[in-house]
Amino acid sequence: MLRRERQQQILIWLEEEGALRVSEISKRLAVSTVTAYSDIKPLVEQQLILKSLNGIFYMPKKNHASSHVCSYCNKQSNTRLSVQLIKLNQRIEHTCCAHCGLLRYHQIEKEVSQIICYDFLKDTMISAKIATFLIHSDLQINTCQPQVIIFDSMKKAKQFQSGFGGSIHNFEEAIRVMIEDKNRDHCCQPNIKLNFS
Repeated sequence: MLRRERQQQILIWLEEEGALRVSEISKRLAVSTVTAYSDIKPLVEQQLILKSLNGIFYMPKKNHASSHVCSYCNKQSNTRLSVQLIKLNQRIEHTCCAHCGLLRYHQIEKEVSQIICYDFLKDTMISAKIATFLIHSDLQINTCQPQVIIFDSMKKAKQFQSGFGGSIHNFEEAIRVMIEDKNRDHCCQPNIKLNFS
């Protein structure tokens, strides 16, 4: 099978199944893992698929009007601090920051197959479910409040915390903190129009 044919087959499988591991793709195509990675790399670069530590995901064509707007607070979400929620129906929602990503995940948890974010220091893609979250640090990074900074390891989060303060949480704890703060402080409520009359 030619490379182009293998890439077409990968896209078909991902469109049907949503996500696959590279090892599974390698087995199905009867090629080495190195060959599978070389087949996948151009698809990722063309933004036809999304690659994370947990596997490869189908990325349907985006609607430009909504792909850069936070699905929680409606701010711009095309920064390296954004979070992507990959839903079971293969649609991808973007949020402007981890704060909104955690709150949006809580709203639609049963519809989400994967939540992807970026390590604050290395800008590498990681699954939010295995990330470490620093909340309420003194460093202001122009995100929704209370701000959440994501790290791929507890060690890096603790090192950052020693300089900038804040509290460290795993995924489930971070969601709980966001919900408590939202209920107490009325942080960036989604789609609420204020009327001061």
